[in-house]
Amino acid sequence: MGMKRKSKKVIMLLMACIMVLSLAACSGKGNNTAKKENANNTPANTSTSDKPAPSADEPGWKSDTSPITFDWYLNFAWFPNKWGVDPTSQYVTKKTGVDINFIVPAGNENEKLNTLIASGKLPDFITLGWWEDGVKKMIEGGLVLPLNELAEQYDPYFFKVSDPDKLGWYTQDDGNVYGYPNSSSSPKDYEQFGDTYVSNQTFVVRKDIYEAIGSPDMRTPEGFLSALKAAKEKFPEIDGQPIIPLGLHEFIQTGNDSLEGYIQNFLAIPREKDGQLYERERDPEYIKWMKVLRQANQDGLLAKDIFIDKRAQMEEKIAQGRYFAMLYQRTDFAAQLGTLYQQDPNKIYIAVDGPANANLDAPTLNGPSIAGWTLTLISKDVKDKERAIKFLSYLNSEEGQKDLYLGEKGVSYDTIDGKDQFLPEAFDLMNKDRSAFDKQYGSSFTFWMMQNTNITQQWAPESVEPYKQLEDWTRGKAKSFSEFDELDPLANSEEGIINTKIKDLRGKTLPKLLMASSETEFDKIWDDYIKKQDDLGYAKVQAYKQAKYEENKKKLGM
Repeated sequence: MGMKRKSKKVIMLLMACIMVLSLAACSGKGNNTAKKENANNTPANTSTSDKPAPSADEPGWKSDTSPITFDWYLNFAWFPNKWGVDPTSQYVTKKTGVDINFIVPAGNENEKLNTLIASGKLPDFITLGWWEDGVKKMIEGGLVLPLNELAEQYDPYFFKVSDPDKLGWYTQDDGNVYGYPNSSSSPKDYEQFGDTYVSNQTFVVRKDIYEAIGSPDMRTPEGFLSALKAAKEKFPEIDGQPIIPLGLHEFIQTGNDSLEGYIQNFLAIPREKDGQLYERERDPEYIKWMKVLRQANQDGLLAKDIFIDKRAQMEEKIAQGRYFAMLYQRTDFAAQLGTLYQQDPNKIYIAVDGPANANLDAPTLNGPSIAGWTLTLISKDVKDKERAIKFLSYLNSEEGQKDLYLGEKGVSYDTIDGKDQFLPEAFDLMNKDRSAFDKQYGSSFTFWMMQNTNITQQWAPESVEPYKQLEDWTRGKAKSFSEFDELDPLANSEEGIINTKIKDLRGKTLPKLLMASSETEFDKIWDDYIKKQDDLGYAKVQAYKQAKYEENKKKLGM
């Protein structure tokens, strides 16, 4: 791959020299950019003819730092921050010339994204979860540009600051890479950083209530149910509002994270057996625990709230300390946890051993994987292809990572005791009030679109309470499951259509199972659910996923 790329690069560089004049015309600079630059008394195409050929060793962004604004779509309705409000984003703009206008959906993300895709015209940058169907739609619809081609033409430095394993993972059948991941760790990264990796997946309880009921063992069905019951009996109300004995991720159209992979990881249900993907949902341990949750509902231990609340309502109730226990992502309530800690360090949530299998095996939690969390793509309608890929390279580079993580020197960090680290007052605010920190400093990945924690770990401060306990609890339990990522078929393929129907069926069935009036009714709903899955073509989807899984193992050299 390296040699091929090098010779290709040499040819591209020669072509670049020959084509310098025509490049100026087709570098993707729209009239807006030219106008904008002229407004700043900078001729749009200053001395293009003596523009040096792009270098693989030099950061390309330095060749042009004139003002440009990119529209950047984030497929996350909850994202609260604006670029340019805080000193970190201002510093990056001052340095690179790049200003960003974030576009965030007001309501349902997929509706907004599908509308954009249907219009055929996308904002300059797009960031969404790698598992989202929109990724495939945009690539198949020819709406996004190959990053490798942009890099070869305008900024070979991109290859220097991007991980070949990640590029390899995201290479499509046409040989192109359209998106680059954040928070991604390859199996190779595990060899280097594995013992430092933590998971987001936790089972937490409210410390004071848990201790008041005798810090019970909640790993067994009996222990779990009696703890929820004791908490509700002893603390029926929290500040005049009814207690919510158990919190889960929100129920959405396709299911519920807590009731799928999440609890299956806590039960250490294998993902494969003898090279065959294992049907985790049909595992007896999983069904047993779903029945435990049904029993909890029958005993009045699942509040109605959990079936209807969205993340915003949950955050409000977490900040009020209304949940006793939660099977939930620790990073999703970090801000609320900080608030609770300021009010009373005893009323915080702590991680404890949660639901376990009959052997009481330790959970196998999702650690960082090669697929990462989000993918960032560049639209074919991008205002300026050259500036876009160069900015992406900057964000990927150690320099860009440091700028967005530590911020500007003297503002949010400094060299203290010979080490670049956050200023004490910035670190203090980060832990006390994260949303205030985001506005006042904007560092520590307020803007996480391209975050690479393998790079920023060198500057990461020691975690402090109340976050440290949750992180530490997951250490050693976080595993690499890269080979199980991206197994889903394309939504518009035959298997994809079946898979979507199965997910919608799951979304409708999970609440019914929990609300079943008896175990007999649960069994009836369950058998009907499995039969419907099989009738829809479950085996066909499994066969597709098995083939993808084997392909993934090859890609990862396993």
